[in-house]
Amino acid sequence: MKIKNLKINAYGKLHDVDIDLKNNINIIHGNNESGKSTVLQFIINSCYGTAKNKKGKEISDFDKFKPWEGEDFSGKLRYILDNGEEFEIYREFGKKNPKIFDKNLEDVSKKYSIDKTKGNDFFFEQTKIDEQLFISTSAILQKEVKIEKNMQMTLIQKIANMVGTGEDNVSYKKAIDRLDKKQLNEIGTERSREKPINILEKRILEINKEISNLEEYERVQYGFENDKNQIKDDLIREENKLCLLKEIKAINENKELEKEKIRVQENIRKENSEKIKTTEKKIEKLTKETENKQKEDSKNNKKVNKKIMTSIFLTIILITIVNVLQIVLLKNIKVCALICLLSIMLGSFFIYLMTQKKHKKTIDGNSNNNNEIINLKNEVYLLKNNNDIQEKEIKRLIDNFNINYNSEKEIIKNKYKESIEETEINNLLNSEKVDYLIDSEQKVINDKKIKIQTIEINKKTAEEKLEKKANLEEELSILKEEYEGLKRLNTSINLAKEIIKSSYEKMKETVTPKFTQELSETVAKITNGSYTNVKYNDEVGLIVETKNGNYVPADRLSTGTIDQMYLSLRLAIIKEISEEKIPILLDEAFAYYDEERLSNILKYINEIFEDMQIIIFTCTNREQEILEKLNIDYNLVEL
Repeated sequence: MKIKNLKINAYGKLHDVDIDLKNNINIIHGNNESGKSTVLQFIINSCYGTAKNKKGKEISDFDKFKPWEGEDFSGKLRYILDNGEEFEIYREFGKKNPKIFDKNLEDVSKKYSIDKTKGNDFFFEQTKIDEQLFISTSAILQKEVKIEKNMQMTLIQKIANMVGTGEDNVSYKKAIDRLDKKQLNEIGTERSREKPINILEKRILEINKEISNLEEYERVQYGFENDKNQIKDDLIREENKLCLLKEIKAINENKELEKEKIRVQENIRKENSEKIKTTEKKIEKLTKETENKQKEDSKNNKKVNKKIMTSIFLTIILITIVNVLQIVLLKNIKVCALICLLSIMLGSFFIYLMTQKKHKKTIDGNSNNNNEIINLKNEVYLLKNNNDIQEKEIKRLIDNFNINYNSEKEIIKNKYKESIEETEINNLLNSEKVDYLIDSEQKVINDKKIKIQTIEINKKTAEEKLEKKANLEEELSILKEEYEGLKRLNTSINLAKEIIKSSYEKMKETVTPKFTQELSETVAKITNGSYTNVKYNDEVGLIVETKNGNYVPADRLSTGTIDQMYLSLRLAIIKEISEEKIPILLDEAFAYYDEERLSNILKYINEIFEDMQIIIFTCTNREQEILEKLNIDYNLVEL
């Protein structure tokens, strides 16, 4: 693959930049902050897109390279593959998918698969190299080589990783250590405590124990319901019985009212009868008294008459004597005769009045008795008549009472015959302890209601316990899934460790010797034979054979030599990663190289990678001067 042209419309600080590149060595020269690294990043982002997430960086590529002014954020990359196919990639970096044109300028974007996260995957399908692998091999960025001397170990570790595993960011030991740490921290072991799997096992045991204790509530739940239903049935029966008793009480109260009415009427009749007897006795007494009085009056009248006659006679005699005396004394016969006559008349009148008064008194006495007797007889008559009426009323009341009472009893029997046995109804109807039975029945009902409430409370408690059991079972299910997930993860980690171990052993047997061989040859060439043999072992890592045959750890070498080794190894790997010859991008890669080392590496690159495109980003003129001394063609681009 060769990049033909870069057309940067707006990307970072660059605007309207057009760069033509050639097949072999290209030098993009510019002062610091002129945009060299931005051009390199433009190439990477044109092929793989601009990420809006940070991916562990302080700022995302999208935010870092978005132009400060204007809406345009785009550019175009033109390149040709090793098979001769030519493409132009136009990308608006604010959009996920670019437009892909072939050499006939036909849009072929839809020919490639589109990942929902990454976007169009055209470059991977063309080269079989993803972004991470591209950056790890072909693109040697400025930050990876410009390290302080005290950071040699980082670079040595990268070389060791690459030799040991084929990836500079992957260490076998670190990978195993990380997996062990991940296994311990995220899973745990049988001997560990308070680790996820130990916590899960402990919690699962606790939940199983709780569920076992709560299972009894599942058994008694149905018992509660059955007991409740039974008590409810009994309660209905008892309530019916209570209603029956209250109705019986009401009937009995009506019965007593009716009986009281009858008793009142009977008392009235009885009182009337007593009055009749008393009145009749009184009449009899008055009658006898009247008769006796009449007899006595008759006798008295005779005596009175006799006395009157005697009085009259005496009066006449007295008057005669008086008259005689008057005649003698007065000697006036006419006057005396007149006086005599008047005296006789007055005397006779006086005697008459006395006789009448006595007679009237006798008559009045008899008349009063007769009137009282008549009144009493009338009263007796009225009382007897009233008694007849009372007897009829009493009979009517008794008849109505019997009819109504029997009717009400039949109504009650019919009303409760389906819920209460007829025998019990009859017993209750005939009971004289209805009030006592009502009180007793009310207590029974209250007791049953309390039992129902108790059952409800127990049932609610059971339901709460069963709900807790259901929640625990759900939690248990989730925990078991987590537990199984941890076991699967544990199995996966163990499998991964086995695969890594197996791959590592295979790498040591096959790839590592090849890498160390190529690394040794490359190091020998670029160091003019100062170091000819590089080895790798698990204990020390990279060791280098000196001219006197001694082996020293690679971390004792100079920063420049380590840089050479790192670059050499990456260049060696580039040959292996893809059938497509990817351009090599070197951003200030020779900062620690002296003139001799720089000359050696440029000569080595030109010879080994003559069929590959090399793009060197630099702020110095050293590369140009050495290439001109070595008479090596190059393409210069000034920024």
